[in-house]
Amino acid sequence: MLRKFTRESLKDSSLSTKDRDRCKNMFVLGFVYWMYNRSLSSSIEFLNLKFKSKPEILEANVTVLKAGYHFADTSEIFSNRYEVKPAKMSKGLYRNIIGNQAIALGLIAASKKSKLDLFYGGYPITPASDILHELAKYKNFGIKTFQAEDEIAGICASIGASFGGDLAVTASSGPGIALKGEALGLAMMLEIPLVIINVQRGGPSTGLPTKTEQADLFQAVYGRNGEAPIPVIAASSPSDCFTMAYEACRIAIEHMTPIFLLSDGYIANGAEPWRFPRSKDLVDINVRFQKERKEDDLVYMPYKRDEKLVRSWAIPGTKGLEHRIGGLEKHQETGNVSYDPENHHQMVKIRAAKVDKIADYIPLQELESGSENSKLIVVGWGSTFGAIKTAVRDLATEGVDVAHTQIKYIQPMPKNLGKILSNYDKILVPEMNNGQLIKLIRDLYLVDAKPLNKIKGMPFEAQEIKSAILNMLNF
Repeated sequence: MLRKFTRESLKDSSLSTKDRDRCKNMFVLGFVYWMYNRSLSSSIEFLNLKFKSKPEILEANVTVLKAGYHFADTSEIFSNRYEVKPAKMSKGLYRNIIGNQAIALGLIAASKKSKLDLFYGGYPITPASDILHELAKYKNFGIKTFQAEDEIAGICASIGASFGGDLAVTASSGPGIALKGEALGLAMMLEIPLVIINVQRGGPSTGLPTKTEQADLFQAVYGRNGEAPIPVIAASSPSDCFTMAYEACRIAIEHMTPIFLLSDGYIANGAEPWRFPRSKDLVDINVRFQKERKEDDLVYMPYKRDEKLVRSWAIPGTKGLEHRIGGLEKHQETGNVSYDPENHHQMVKIRAAKVDKIADYIPLQELESGSENSKLIVVGWGSTFGAIKTAVRDLATEGVDVAHTQIKYIQPMPKNLGKILSNYDKILVPEMNNGQLIKLIRDLYLVDAKPLNKIKGMPFEAQEIKSAILNMLNF
């Protein structure tokens, strides 16, 4: 039917039948313009620019575009029209941003703010590859990108870059992160800055490469041998990918630790308007390279710690700061290899306490909507944000009072999260997995949270969350 209408609209055109049929999408676009009560002018302007040297193709596309509009306007079959009003947005300069693109820009911003060269070592994998592609465009900013022969080489090169004083980053998705697991333990043992980005996809194994999922949370929190705690944060929208990528760099550098940034295929390839931040509005990233040996040390003590339990960052070749690195257990100050049982016990506790102490340097948890007097709170993380926000907003217009909070800092969690959760009779945790964040919350806060799991390779719809809320409230 669509091809028939298109050909009828172009019956007087000199184009071939094949070229006429290529215009059929313009018929649908014209129909959509009518449905949403919008002017055709922007598309006509675009077509004029695109086909200014091909007048026959230009005329054909514009003709079919108008035909689709007028068909909808004169047909008795269609009567409903909609008008989407402009969103209320803060003043500023905006651009469209895609999640992976935003991550790349966040990393670049952190590199410039910290005055550190950015090194990215990675291996192509869906849906994380675009981060490498995007960063490779910015060599003018001193960005170094290395497409390694495999996932292991990618992270090991990044560890070497970090040891040498660069802001080091690697990225992958579930099966690629599994391959990086041993090197992640090494980075944790060395206590050097390293940002690991996991753009999650459907699993397990190679799973569903082009489908979205949130099933790598346990992998990020626990997926290493031994006691190997690494901080974990998560982005909640395409534009938030910029903010959280920048934050991952800040935490990694200021706390001398590898850190996971979790995204997923939905927000990695999703897009939204993004207001340009100004450099002066970005928080400072404090880099502290040790330049010389402290006066009271006869030799350099690489694992001596400050009030954050953070060790110093010494660049190889700095006179007097020679030290040994490796994956074997360290003496808690000298860094020498130690098999002493008490020392190992102490180092395990210290490394865990260092990660826990990051909670003192991250924002407190806030409510996205609702109040402490609501009977139910929806707790989300990652890309569930949009669906939860829409569901809770729609319920509010219907007189149903529901609170919503979105957790971005997962390990450690904000210090006040337990207090917030204790205010509510009912807690709902929607996740695109079989229940992972909910287990962390139950373990930490001993609350009777209820799961809402979707494991179909597709994001939540607001109606699904809305129905689950109403069921819990017995509506």
